[in-house]
Amino acid sequence: MNKTEKSQKMIDPPTFADYPDIVTVKQLRQMLAIGHNQALDLVHSGEIKSFRIGRMIKIPKNSVIDYIASQIN
Repeated sequence: MNKTEKSQKMIDPPTFADYPDIVTVKQLRQMLAIGHNQALDLVHSGEIKSFRIGRMIKIPKNSVIDYIASQIN
């Protein structure tokens, strides 16, 4: 693997294979290593797409990956 391939690999967003396809706010906090308020701010602002089932906020894992990719580029 040459230096360009290594640098490209380093900026690829993580896949979070250990997480389910739909995550909770708690799991989002773990994935991004952020606090509760910041996680809620990202969800409520629409930066990370989410939906509600009753009072529970559900977040598609792809939305988290898309958010990370948008922050890298």
